[in-house]
Amino acid sequence: MISTIILSDKEEKVLKNYLEEQVEFRVLAETDDSDKIYDAVKELSSAVLFVNLDFIEEDFHFISSLTDRYKDLRIIAYTQTPSVDLMIKTLRAGASALLSVPFLKSEFDTAIDKVKNELLHKQKEKSKCRIITVFSNKGGIGKTSVASNLALELAKITREDVALVDLNFQLGDVTTFWDLKPTFDLTYMVNNPEKLNKDFLLNTLERYKNTSLHILADPPYFKGADNISSKQILGLLGALKSAFSYVVIDTSAGFDDKTMTAVRNSDLTLLVTVANLPALRNTQRCLELFEAEIQDKDSVQVIVNRYMENDEITIEDMEKLLTRHIFDKVPNNYFTMMSAINKGVPVSEINKDSNVAKAYKALALRVSDFVYRLK
Repeated sequence: MISTIILSDKEEKVLKNYLEEQVEFRVLAETDDSDKIYDAVKELSSAVLFVNLDFIEEDFHFISSLTDRYKDLRIIAYTQTPSVDLMIKTLRAGASALLSVPFLKSEFDTAIDKVKNELLHKQKEKSKCRIITVFSNKGGIGKTSVASNLALELAKITREDVALVDLNFQLGDVTTFWDLKPTFDLTYMVNNPEKLNKDFLLNTLERYKNTSLHILADPPYFKGADNISSKQILGLLGALKSAFSYVVIDTSAGFDDKTMTAVRNSDLTLLVTVANLPALRNTQRCLELFEAEIQDKDSVQVIVNRYMENDEITIEDMEKLLTRHIFDKVPNNYFTMMSAINKGVPVSEINKDSNVAKAYKALALRVSDFVYRLK
C-alpha cells in the first residue's frame, strides 16, 4: 500500500476520485500546510505527494529538498498553467510528472502507473516479510489447524515476529484454537489504517504466551465483516509486511474478493486437501482457478492433511489426478489433534514427540526455506 498526501489550498475532488480507483494507494492526508509535509513523509516508508504548483507559487526548492531528502518519495505536481518551460523546471527539481488542470484521466493514469511501479518494486525489494495463505474451498479439511500450527512453528523456529491473521469472516476459529479473547480484531485494524505502524501492531495484536506469534482475530460480528473491502485488506497486508517477518493467513472456504486479494498478494499459497475423491476434485478446480489468477504457479502448493500410509488413494494417485507434485503431508492423528483443539493449545503442547507435531515442525522448516527460494 502506498500512502498518498495532497498539498493544496482547495479540495481536490477529481484527484481524490481518481485515486479511489487505485487499490494500491491510500489518501493519508489533504493539507495546505507545507511545513507539515516533512514530518509526515519522514514517518512513511514510501509515499506519493501531489503538489498544487499554483498554491506553492512554483517553489521548486521545496520539491527538490523533499526528493533529495526522501528517496522513496515521489512527487506529482499539477498546475492550471502548464508549459514546456514549467515542465522542465518541475522535472529538474525532482518531480516525477507535471499534470495539467483540469485533470485528464489518461495523463493521470500514465503518471500514477510510473510511480506505482517504482515504489512497489522498491517495497518488494526492501521487505523481508513473506505472506503465506492457507486455503481450502471445502470445510472440515483442517485448514485452520494447518495455518495455526504452522504459524506457531515458524515463530519458534525462526524466532522472528509472525502474524497469524483470521480472514475467515463467517466462521473464523483461530482464537478458539488458541483459547484467546483479543482486545483488537481485524475490523478495528482496517478502520484505523493511520495507526498501523510497526510498534502499534506488535503491541496490540494478541501474543501467544511467551512466543513471537501474534494473532489478529476475525471480526466478532458478521455485519462488521460485510463492510470490509478488498482494498482495506490490501492496505492491512501492506502494514503487516512492515512489522512481521511472516504473515500466515487463514481464509474462508470461498472465492470472494477478500480471499482472492490475500491469495494474489501471497508469496506462497498452501492448498489443503485430504485423500478422498470429492476433496481432490475440489482441489483440482481450485488449482485451475489459481493458475488463471496467479502468474507464478510455483507459489501455489498442495498439502495433504490427515494422511495415512495405508490410504486407498496414494500420494502417487493424487499427483497423477492433480498433475501436481504434493508439497507435503500431515499425518492423521485424531486423538492428539482433538485434544489440542479442545484445550485451545497447539499440538506440540499436547505431545511434542507425536507424528503430527513433528510434521508441523518439518512443514515450517520447509516453508521458511521454500518462500525464500521462490524469490
